[in-house]
Amino acid sequence: MAPPTPRVIMIKPKIVALGEVLWDLLPEGRMLGGAPANFAVHAHALGAEAHLVSRVGQDALGSEIIETLAAKGLPVDDVQVDPAAPTGTVSVELGAGGLPQYVIHERVAWDAIAATPGALAMMAGADAVCFGSLAQRSLVSRGGIRALVGATPERALRIFDINLRQHYFSTEIVVASLGLANVLKLNETEMPVLAAMFDLDGDLPRQLEALAARFGLRAVALTLGARGSMLLVDGVLSEHPGVKVEVRDTIGAGDAFTAVLCLGLLAGWPPDRINERASTVAAFVCSQVGATPELPGELRVIGL
Repeated sequence: MAPPTPRVIMIKPKIVALGEVLWDLLPEGRMLGGAPANFAVHAHALGAEAHLVSRVGQDALGSEIIETLAAKGLPVDDVQVDPAAPTGTVSVELGAGGLPQYVIHERVAWDAIAATPGALAMMAGADAVCFGSLAQRSLVSRGGIRALVGATPERALRIFDINLRQHYFSTEIVVASLGLANVLKLNETEMPVLAAMFDLDGDLPRQLEALAARFGLRAVALTLGARGSMLLVDGVLSEHPGVKVEVRDTIGAGDAFTAVLCLGLLAGWPPDRINERASTVAAFVCSQVGATPELPGELRVIGL
C-alpha cells in the first residue's frame, strides 16, 4: 500500500501596511482609499495575512471605515480611533485618461498615527512592511511610522512606496525613508523628482541602479503607466510593456502592483514573473472603478 500523500500546509506571509486610511470622494460616490489601506486590501486578496496600522476619527465615517475593512477580511485591531480629529477624506476629480486629481484634507486622524505597544509587538513578527511619504507629513505620524518600521525583523521586506503627493514631502522624509527601506516603489511622475533630488543621470535603468546602490536597496520598481514597468531585483532588470485595458480610473493600480511585488519577492519569484503578474493585476484595477475592486480568481496569487 502506497504511503499517503503528505499534506502541504501553506503559511501566509504576515504583511503590515502603515499610513493613511480615508474616504476617496469620487464623482461616483464615496470609496475606501489611502495607499496603505489599498495595499493591505490587495495583499489580503492575494493570499497574505495583511494588517493595517492607521487612525480614524471617532465619527460615523471612521466607524464605516472599520466596518468596511472588516468586511474585506482585514483585522481592525490596529486601526486607532482618535477622540478629536476627524476621519480623513480626499476629494478626487478624474482628468484625462482617468488620472486622479486630489484635494487632501488636513488635520485629520491619520496625522496622529502612534506606535502603540500592540502595534510594535505585531511588527516584530512581520515578514514585510509597506509605508509611504504622505502619512509622514505630520511629526506625530512620522515618528510613529518610523518607530514601527524600525521594529520589524532584519529579514523583513521594508517597502517604501514613495507616493509623493503635492507638497506633502521633503528631501529629509525621502532620504530617511530610503534609509529604512530595502525596496522602493515609484511611478513615472515621481522618478524625475528623485532624479533631480539625487542628481541621477543616464537612462531609467541606470537611474534605478544608482538608487539601489546609493541606498542599499534589494529591489526598485518603477511603473510607467501605459508604457509598462521596470523592476530591478538584486541587479537583474525586468522590463514589461504593460497590459492594454480600457481605463476607468487609475486609483489603486499602483498599490495593487506593490502588493504583488511584495508577495512575489517573499515567494522568491524571478523578476520577470513578478513584473508580469503585478502589471496584469494593476491593469485589471485600472479597468474598474475605485481602488480596491474584487480581484477575479485567476489573478489571485495562489500557492505562496
